[in-house]
Amino acid sequence: MELNQVSRAAQQRRQQDPHRRLYGVAGSGLLLAGAFGYIGFVDPHNADLVYPLCLFKLLTGWNCPFCGGLRLMHDLLHGDLAASVSDNVFLLVGIPVLVGWVVLRRRLGQSVLPTVALLTITVASIVWTVLRNVPGFPLVPTVYSG
Repeated sequence: MELNQVSRAAQQRRQQDPHRRLYGVAGSGLLLAGAFGYIGFVDPHNADLVYPLCLFKLLTGWNCPFCGGLRLMHDLLHGDLAASVSDNVFLLVGIPVLVGWVVLRRRLGQSVLPTVALLTITVASIVWTVLRNVPGFPLVPTVYSG
């Protein structure tokens, strides 16, 4: 099938159901709201509750760059910024910066994540992983034993 034929077929499907994109956005929004609701009600600081285990931590014993992300979201949803910083300051600062970067680059019509940006994110993630696993490092995710 030729590219023009695929484009025409996709265009015809869009014309047949103009609300198709809206359904996708609404469904994604509902899933996201459900996830945030669960994280807000079920405290991930409690080790006895059902949350996925970090495979990186299971294999290495180290906190990965994303460890503490669920606790971070729980604390943010409860308005506890200080605890959020302790859980994962890298994500707390990095995600809004990355989203802003992507939005700005898209609006300017530029490549969203050029090689230099991907390299910077990778190096920053590695540095953060090493730093947060140094004994005595103050910003370690908090888990309360049951």
